[in-house]
Amino acid sequence: MSWYNWQGADLLLTIHARPNARQAGIDGLHGAALAVRVAAPARDNRANVALCETLADAFAVPRRQVVLERGHGGRDKRLRVIAPPALPDWFLALGGTPPD
Repeated sequence: MSWYNWQGADLLLTIHARPNARQAGIDGLHGAALAVRVAAPARDNRANVALCETLADAFAVPRRQVVLERGHGGRDKRLRVIAPPALPDWFLALGGTPPD
């Protein structure tokens, strides 16, 4: 399975989260997952919230359009970005494609 998949207009992302980072950002691929750094610690759901906020900013969607579907308690997660209007340059550079 790829690190991303389109389900209609929604983008499903397989994520490898890296909490407690100095700065939030996209690190590229980690195996078959997208590595994402977040500055928040991995407790009290703060890293999950920060991860959703980071991806919402990256895809230019409101925070409510990024949904954590799987992996609430671990580093490996599955997120849904609901109907992103545009794709960031890093997504395309990593081999991502627009929906069909």
